[in-house]
Amino acid sequence: MTNFNKTICVIGLGYIGLPTASLLGTKGYKVHGVDTSKHVVDTISEGRIHIVEPDLDILVKSAVQSGNLTAGLEPRKADVFILAVPTPFKGDHQPDLSYVETATRMIAPYVEAGNIIILESTSPVGTTEDIVARILKDAGHDIDKDVFVAHCPERVLPGRILTELVENDRIVGGVNKIATEKAVEFYNTFVRGKVLVTDSRTAEMAKLTENSFRDVNIAFANELSLICDQENISVWELIALANRHPRVNILQPGPGVGGHCIAVDPWFIVARAPKLSRLIRTAREVNDYKPDWVVDKVKRSANKFKRPVIGCLGLAFKADVDDLRESPAVDIVRALISEDIGQVLIAEPNLREHAEFELKPYEDVVSAADIVLLLVDHKEFRDLRAESLKEKVLIDTRGVIV
Repeated sequence: MTNFNKTICVIGLGYIGLPTASLLGTKGYKVHGVDTSKHVVDTISEGRIHIVEPDLDILVKSAVQSGNLTAGLEPRKADVFILAVPTPFKGDHQPDLSYVETATRMIAPYVEAGNIIILESTSPVGTTEDIVARILKDAGHDIDKDVFVAHCPERVLPGRILTELVENDRIVGGVNKIATEKAVEFYNTFVRGKVLVTDSRTAEMAKLTENSFRDVNIAFANELSLICDQENISVWELIALANRHPRVNILQPGPGVGGHCIAVDPWFIVARAPKLSRLIRTAREVNDYKPDWVVDKVKRSANKFKRPVIGCLGLAFKADVDDLRESPAVDIVRALISEDIGQVLIAEPNLREHAEFELKPYEDVVSAADIVLLLVDHKEFRDLRAESLKEKVLIDTRGVIV
């Protein structure tokens, strides 16, 4: 592998940017991370972290103490710029690319000939060309010869980010051939998986396709869960049996679909091709409906009580992380509080506090609850047993309580 002796500037120190910056810092690169939050910058500068991710605290502390990772509110000149900013949607599921635009304009004065600019944020097709490359070109940079613009979508699973940043195959696509070559050379310095070569538009579409595939599969499982509930069949047992077929692999149902990727990315395809993406749109609608169904199920159970205590276990979008982005659990808790059908108690062991909800120890929540609603299969909840909850109504949206 080529041993680059280059400086790196990472824009956005969230769930992707911070692990990437700290990993590169421990690999020997000089990395400067940029975030708009002074709290985030100060926390990282002290060698601490502001998000939950296994072993990230050790990596950040090591990178900061070695002097290879610094953090600030403004960019610095670098050889490689990595944009890892949010790409949410707005209004009627339209992509909000304002963060990408702002980040690109932020780095434009610092970019010099020979620099590599990589967009890692999951983006609609054309974003790398039409926003990043265009803004840099308008700022006077020659993107055909001097400045190399590429897209390399992150493909990591929260809870395994540090492993998968290195081990997973990566897709790299530049806005032209030389940009692709330069970006591929960079990723080959620290990625053990294969670095797969394409163009920027295909790289963008590949990430959206991966998450749309998973969303469709989850929608199938979620739709089965609705049918099985009506037929008094265990959907968990049904899927386990069906998956014994050698060519069947149904995913697991849940209270909906969350996270910044699967709950968002399919809408980027729908927004670009609304008349052609009927299956992808329907899957999104099925998964977006599931939280409403869970709330209705709780309301039906609440009718058995005068004013029940509803114990909600989990707020994160998946197990053993603190990531609440697009979390169906948050939507469900909000809806239950709004419905005012009983007292709602909330446990989220991966958060110390929440700006909107009062959090309590999960043991206290379970003890006080008339209705136990398991929304996230955190490790703290997996030891619960149905036998110990027989005096309560149990609604297990993850199928982990036996």
